[in-house]
Amino acid sequence: MAGALSGLPAISLDEVLAESALQVRVDRKYLVPIGTFVELVARLRDRFAVLEIDGRRSFRYESVYFDTPSHQLYRQHVQRRRHRYKVRTRSYLDSGECSFEVKLKSSRSETVKSRMPYSPADRGRLTGPAREFLGEQLRAAYGTAVDEGLRPSLITTYRRSTLVDPVEHARMTCDVGLRFFDAGKSIAVLPDSVLVESKTAGRAGVADRVLRELQVRPIHVSKYCVAAALLNPGLRSNPWHRTVRLFTRPG
Repeated sequence: MAGALSGLPAISLDEVLAESALQVRVDRKYLVPIGTFVELVARLRDRFAVLEIDGRRSFRYESVYFDTPSHQLYRQHVQRRRHRYKVRTRSYLDSGECSFEVKLKSSRSETVKSRMPYSPADRGRLTGPAREFLGEQLRAAYGTAVDEGLRPSLITTYRRSTLVDPVEHARMTCDVGLRFFDAGKSIAVLPDSVLVESKTAGRAGVADRVLRELQVRPIHVSKYCVAAALLNPGLRSNPWHRTVRLFTRPG
């Protein structure tokens, strides 16, 4: 992936935040074979810039997801509940920064993300202030309380590059090297593909249009839900059977 991005102009973190701080957004996700990804970037070269910090264009991420012992949050997503949410800490391993994040699904199928700064030392647990923050978000959005028994459920790690379109104020994240962990298992996935997420304020952006031309269609995928299904084979995973197979196909 690094070679494909080497010809793109650089954009700073401050510019990324100014151009595409999309906290209410529509996400479209794609599994893109490496060869197709190279062609995608080539076609977007005149529109997109790539985030660069201290000469780096690829950054290590770690997310710790929280759920109940019975996987209540996961089950809400399997059942496509209108009021469903995800809770995680996200660590930016190269910079040492960390945040606590709540992702809600709105009535218009938009993803609404709220976050607060978090101590990296606490990224594997739910602190009192984090629980209060989560409760505030749930009460405001759904009029509900925090599910009892939330605890660390699984961990995802990967490397991410971020592309920004200053014209449409869109963003595209590109993830490789995905690995899922829980207390007893580790699974590496997507050996030959890039997980691309196109993030726009609503309508499809230029990246989505190019992917359509390249005959790559959006897929329904959640890293957390796919990871939970792979790490816990006994869980019902009907909505993601096809995606789970794609994530684990041989390289």
